[in-house]
Amino acid sequence: MGVPQRITEVTALLAAMLAPRAPLTVIVDGGDPGAAAVFAAKLAAAFPASSRAWNIDAVLGLTGPGADGFDSALNVLEPATDQILVYLRGGPRNRFAAGDGENRAQVVIDHRDPEWPVIRHVHPSLADPDRWYLSESRAFFAARAANWDVKFGDDLPAYAKAVQDSGVRPGDVVLDVGCGTGRALPALAGAVGPAGRVLGLDFTPDMLIEAGRVGRDSAAALIVADARRLPVADGVADVIFAAGLVNHLPDPAAGLAELARATRGGGRLALFHPIGRAALATRHGRMLRPDEPLGEARLGPLLAGAGWVLTSYEDGDNRFLALATRL
Repeated sequence: MGVPQRITEVTALLAAMLAPRAPLTVIVDGGDPGAAAVFAAKLAAAFPASSRAWNIDAVLGLTGPGADGFDSALNVLEPATDQILVYLRGGPRNRFAAGDGENRAQVVIDHRDPEWPVIRHVHPSLADPDRWYLSESRAFFAARAANWDVKFGDDLPAYAKAVQDSGVRPGDVVLDVGCGTGRALPALAGAVGPAGRVLGLDFTPDMLIEAGRVGRDSAAALIVADARRLPVADGVADVIFAAGLVNHLPDPAAGLAELARATRGGGRLALFHPIGRAALATRHGRMLRPDEPLGEARLGPLLAGAGWVLTSYEDGDNRFLALATRL
């Protein structure tokens, strides 16, 4: 896919979602200096002539009350019924002393590479996730697949330790959901032994191609699959291993329920990330929020509502690991 086509696809998809709500005002904010103005112009051009009653503005340079430098305009403006707020992740303006502008936005665009924007969040009132989630998430990960292990290859020991601590036993059937390039697969295969079975599932074919290229297809069967609709029978898994999955799901509660459907009673769930939540937020240039699905206060009730009970929770500098048992 060429770069101009990627930009055209994103703005056309947003225009198709938003045009039925016209007339109203779209505010674009965030990103590197000048990025909002450029994106706003491209978005405006994507609307059909019948929607040109819209106003699409780039809001730049507003200083929020809690920051020493440029804060997001979305922390200053009060959303109204006739406004849609689009926030661009990317650049130094994401790193606020206080506040987190994207929390106020109905649409969030990953804009770290302005030539490869990707929709990362759309409020459900604007569009059902099925309209954008799969294609946009694949675009996000496909662009990163070839360099994923180059960038994160030193995480392999952390994956092996997480598998060890997840209670995987010989003979188990394990699903690695959102397996990416398969960094957990060799350790999982070693833990289940010849009597067990490991399936690596990911919805981005490019990630599974990389897993096969480095030989991890010898440790597990690799399957292109959406974590929200796993192509397996009810109760087939003894263990589900999910690294970095939940934060990417548009509906974490529904996603955890689907993982529960695929797991037998008494089966186990391991939610893992090789660095803790605070370190990950810093890496992404944002602040932790109390309502995030992996926060301990929220994760327990989310799991309980989906048929799990949280049995262990660890969120340190060097890893995140939450373990749960299927009721």
